[in-house]
Amino acid sequence: MNLAKFPVSEAELLANAHWLAGFRLGEIAEMLNIPVPKDLKHDKGWVGQLIETALGAKAGSKAEQDFAHLGIELKTLPINEQGEPLETTFVSLAPLVQNNGITWQSSHVRHKLQKVLWMPIEGSRQIPLAERHIGQPILWQPSLEQERQLQRDWEELMDYIVLGKLDQITARIGEVMQLRPKGANSKAITKGIGKNGEVIDTLPLGFYLRKEFTAGILNAFLNHKNG
Repeated sequence: MNLAKFPVSEAELLANAHWLAGFRLGEIAEMLNIPVPKDLKHDKGWVGQLIETALGAKAGSKAEQDFAHLGIELKTLPINEQGEPLETTFVSLAPLVQNNGITWQSSHVRHKLQKVLWMPIEGSRQIPLAERHIGQPILWQPSLEQERQLQRDWEELMDYIVLGKLDQITARIGEVMQLRPKGANSKAITKGIGKNGEVIDTLPLGFYLRKEFTAGILNAFLNHKNG
């Protein structure tokens, strides 16, 4: 396989993703001449960037899917020894201003989740970063029920934003998706709408898929594979 080659079809992308399965992160990094950090404390996005590079992803902007020409978003998913997701999955930033007229159908969240190539990666802290294995890829599209759940949560969370209730948003709201500050660096400030419709300074908020939701995707894949 040609590492970092831009895939021209879905079949080629999937074949390349299957080829990566079983390799350790350090082996792929070595093939690409990418240095491996000691840990992910200061390089949280390193694993995702490594897999993106290996598969030839080209998304210029975060609003675009990683493989926009194929309509596919790439997501790495750190899992534990039991094959369960270790963390929530970032989808996109929430539009805190200029959000009049946005519907679920036209939202970034729906666009990003139309078709996702999930790449499970060993994520247990006991395993050194370079030694962590890449798992079998899962090409996923939301079922009608999953899409309904996502839409319900998105609409509920967007109501808080549009009605100026940013101070009432907590990570507990939403059945399968939550809204919370993006990034650990709380110095990042953006504009939002306050209670009385005034523009206020606030933290950027991101939509995140809950671990239970991504666990359901993994389980469905395993059941289908073993069924």
